[in-house]
Amino acid sequence: MSSTGSNYGDIHRYEQPRESTAAALGIVLLTIIEVVFVGLFTYGILAGWASGVGPSLTSRLINANMFMGGVLTVIFVDLAFIMLLYRKEFLPDVMIVKKRRRKWEDLYIREEDVDGESFGGDDPVESIKRAVYPYYKK
Repeated sequence: MSSTGSNYGDIHRYEQPRESTAAALGIVLLTIIEVVFVGLFTYGILAGWASGVGPSLTSRLINANMFMGGVLTVIFVDLAFIMLLYRKEFLPDVMIVKKRRRKWEDLYIREEDVDGESFGGDDPVESIKRAVYPYYKK
């Protein structure tokens, strides 16, 4: 569906999402994996895997912290893939017309004052005052 209007805020293109079954199954499987790793991370925190309790603290603590960091990494990467699949397969592709405003419109200047005023007839002292202090009033 394509719109012919080009006014600000008009929808220029709207395409329905594909909603594929393979993507839905992929999201379900990735969600199950996500739940397993969140449970593993939560159990590891509650069991004190990375707290340094027990014999041979130095080697166990480093390995436990690396393991817990790895589990947390897998959680966020898995979540990123879930969001990527959802965004690509289940959200519509919408393009909205946006027009860039001209710079003088951002400064609240009227269209006839865009070029400004010339300082050719002013005396040199006034020109220096305006150069040093731009908001100097005559």
